[in-house]
Amino acid sequence: MSKMKPGVVYGAKYQELLQSCKDGGYALPAVNVVGSNSINAVMEAAANNSSDIIIQLSNGGAQFMAGQGMADGDTAKVVGGVAAANHVHLLAEYYGVCVVLHTDHANRKLLPWIDGLIEAGAAYYKENKRPLYSSHMLDLSEEALEDNLSTCAEYLKKIVPLEMSLEIELGVTGGEEDGVGSDEDLHDNPKLYTQPDDVLQAYELLSPIGHFSVAASFGNVHGVYKPGNVHLRPEILKNSQELVAKTHGTGANPLDLVFHGGSGSEKAKIEEAIGYGVIKMNIDTDTQFAFASAVGAY
Repeated sequence: MSKMKPGVVYGAKYQELLQSCKDGGYALPAVNVVGSNSINAVMEAAANNSSDIIIQLSNGGAQFMAGQGMADGDTAKVVGGVAAANHVHLLAEYYGVCVVLHTDHANRKLLPWIDGLIEAGAAYYKENKRPLYSSHMLDLSEEALEDNLSTCAEYLKKIVPLEMSLEIELGVTGGEEDGVGSDEDLHDNPKLYTQPDDVLQAYELLSPIGHFSVAASFGNVHGVYKPGNVHLRPEILKNSQELVAKTHGTGANPLDLVFHGGSGSEKAKIEEAIGYGVIKMNIDTDTQFAFASAVGAY
């Protein structure tokens, strides 16, 4: 756990926290939430384990936070995301934990959701001198690389003045999460493995603008699948880091990498990926199983 003041972490402190992850050889767990109960459970677990934490919402989680009874689902996604963030800002300090607030998997059709959160975040920043969210994620991995990166650059320029970061996705994480992706991606799809040259191109375009992290695909898949159906190749992360470092003369592991589809992965592969600069590991399916099991017990 870092020595930072409890509360929502953003900007330079967020980058400092990620460097602490690299120096310490660990990744922050990023847990998807859907309401105040799951938000509180995540913060309680973090406090009990003396851990920093990333709390993230998908578009569906944000809509559920607002309530399925809201007639306008698009509005619900935005106001639910705002409500969840305000909830965390209020309580994180009292739980005594550092929290990174993050959104998850926004493809092209979900950009209006991110636009709404950026607008709300700008108003929040003006009033509170801090961002509503620490970072947003754009998942345009199914599009042409040029379209993916140019849109990411556009959005990074929007949020840098708010002291926010951006997470991008290169290559396709298999499986489906909240309407983004498809199980068809599991079957011998070369897009499951990001090319280091693509990562280099992203670095060269985005790093002059502001801080970003990369969800590079190395065979990882959303959900939990039977052994043999998922073939993780963490060496892809190593190759990407080395290419950027060699090309631009940086230190080791210059990229902040993200591990999507972490539930059910082999411990050895997780440890290897973290050694190559993974600083964030998404956890959703495992927590859904734990929640369902506890509810079923009653």
